[in-house]
Amino acid sequence: MRALLVRDLRLALRAGGGFGLGLAFFLIVVVLVPFSVGPQPELLGRIAAGVLWLAALLACLLSLDRILALDFEDGTLDVLATAPLPLEAALSVKALAHWLTTGVPLVVAAPVLAVLLNLPVAGYGGLVLSLLLGTPALSVIGTFGAALTVGIKRGGLLLSLLVLPLYVPTLIFGAEAARRSAAGLDAATPLLMLAGISAGVLALMPFASAAVLRVNLR
Repeated sequence: MRALLVRDLRLALRAGGGFGLGLAFFLIVVVLVPFSVGPQPELLGRIAAGVLWLAALLACLLSLDRILALDFEDGTLDVLATAPLPLEAALSVKALAHWLTTGVPLVVAAPVLAVLLNLPVAGYGGLVLSLLLGTPALSVIGTFGAALTVGIKRGGLLLSLLVLPLYVPTLIFGAEAARRSAAGLDAATPLLMLAGISAGVLALMPFASAAVLRVNLR
């Protein structure tokens, strides 16, 4: 499993579809928001939590098709399907690699970019914590979508359409937690809901991903 994780991390960094692309998209979206709504600090402060979470979600979405596409093209998926390592574990490792190369950089960059949107200082901790709790779910759900559409030519748009509805609960509770923290309110409830979603997804989704991938590889 460690060798598979290291391999996927190297592929993600070399292929340019993980770390750089997601982070650049995150930066562009956040920078463009003040131009679209105007330089109004109060307005930017109110919408900052939602904008940052939406930008992070879309940034994660950009690299989902690369989770399994390269392995499908070179035949690695067929090897993994017949290897002693359970396919569920292999897909969990791939989701972890996606999170490390996409989710973690977004978590690190979010407080810096929050300055551009005039997010209140009180909301920084809630924003980072909500992203730490929520982005793993985005990667695991994205891996399920990638397994569902693997082998389909130009399946990126279909992947987005399938995954986006599954992202909605994470987006709602993540943005609400960051918003409550910025307003000085108690954010425990949305954070607990977000943690519950991530825990449930991490426990169940690898089995669903493995099942649909086995069907697609037949």
